Amino acid sequence: MPAHLTRLPLATLYLTERCNSRCVTCDYWRHGRVDISLATVEGLLPGFEELGTEVVVLSGGEPLIHPEWSSIAELLHGRGIELWLLTSGLSLAKHAARAARDFKNITVSLDGADPETYAAIRGVDAFDKVCEGIRRASSLGSAVSLRVTLQRANYRQLPRFVALARELKVLKVSFLAVDVASPHAFGRNENFVSDLALGAPDLILFEDILRQLEVDEADAFATSLIAESPAKLRRILQYFAAVQGGGPYPQVRCNAPEFSAVIGASGQVQPCFFITGPAPPPVSHAAPQHDLKSVLNSEPMTSLRSSIRAGARRECKTCVCTLYRPEFSPA
Repeated sequence: MPAHLTRLPLATLYLTERCNSRCVTCDYWRHGRVDISLATVEGLLPGFEELGTEVVVLSGGEPLIHPEWSSIAELLHGRGIELWLLTSGLSLAKHAARAARDFKNITVSLDGADPETYAAIRGVDAFDKVCEGIRRASSLGSAVSLRVTLQRANYRQLPRFVALARELKVLKVSFLAVDVASPHAFGRNENFVSDLALGAPDLILFEDILRQLEVDEADAFATSLIAESPAKLRRILQYFAAVQGGGPYPQVRCNAPEFSAVIGASGQVQPCFFITGPAPPPVSHAAPQHDLKSVLNSEPMTSLRSSIRAGARRECKTCVCTLYRPEFSPA
């Protein structure tokens, strides 16, 4: 069955490969140099219009350090596109008023529930500054959510993250497992070495934490303050057990490449966060973003989506971040 796309409701746009965090899970801060240009984003607009793009997530790197992030947001918003911001939050307090105006939703990555844990994982002493930005954006009417990447250094704080979400008055807090299986995600190079996953002794404690959380935070699950269901949180336990050779990885159900795409700061288009797309043409004026539909339906990209659909990609079997929309499932 051909894997051609006629619609692209969701796109993630990396404004920059640079970042002002120093996370242990990511290498953008080590190697990132490229910012997307305003002209490149302008070149994407016809493709977004042709493909019926409804939502664009601005990400990176750290999007708020792009010198023209607000102009880019204004450009996209002017075309009727709903904007989401995925940010470390380090610059959110400074830009809260404008961000509240431009973005329907703001998701802040917050991997520590106290200053010490935050600094150990994110590499900067900025917990209080990030919390200030969250409070300020929320007070201005933004729908702010927290995203926590669970790993060895912070999984014990899972209940504290829920309490922190209440304190900060955010919409919800979501959890996912740290990715330790994708060699090229998050700006990593071939030399990336990870000791971030839960070890065998941690798994017993993590299971106890999840069991108690289900009892103590029944209301948080019922009101979706915790975005995931108890069953979905247990998939994180299963993932870490699989990393340690204790069983299969959780079964993945994801069709994100059928309705979304990721566009890097360099213009490279890929089907999702974890699978690299075909290299962009070497001539800058022929960059793929100026004919987005053609790039998405090029032979390399359609073949790539076909292999994903057929379950032939190793990255999909160990994926920590899945997205499924049944209306885009193949017949």
